[in-house]
Amino acid sequence: MKFKKNYLINELDLPYSALVDDITDTSRWSIHHEIVFEHEGKFYQTYYSEGATEMQDESPWEYEEDVDCDEVELKEVKVMKWVPVSK
Repeated sequence: MKFKKNYLINELDLPYSALVDDITDTSRWSIHHEIVFEHEGKFYQTYYSEGATEMQDESPWEYEEDVDCDEVELKEVKVMKWVPVSK
């Protein structure tokens, strides 16, 4: 689903009101985020970047007018992980 950038920022107060806001990557100039937010009883996930320093003037979805968002749901997920052997 596509949302207008202005709607996300002005009406939904994103990214500040997001239910989840995880940093997924960093670069020299930007911090990349993945967020989950609620809209009309459904949950959506999307991404944005912001400037990494006070000198980098980059705001969420600065270069996008329409923002692609995927509908998501919360599910339990089991994960295999390497852990130290108890001695």
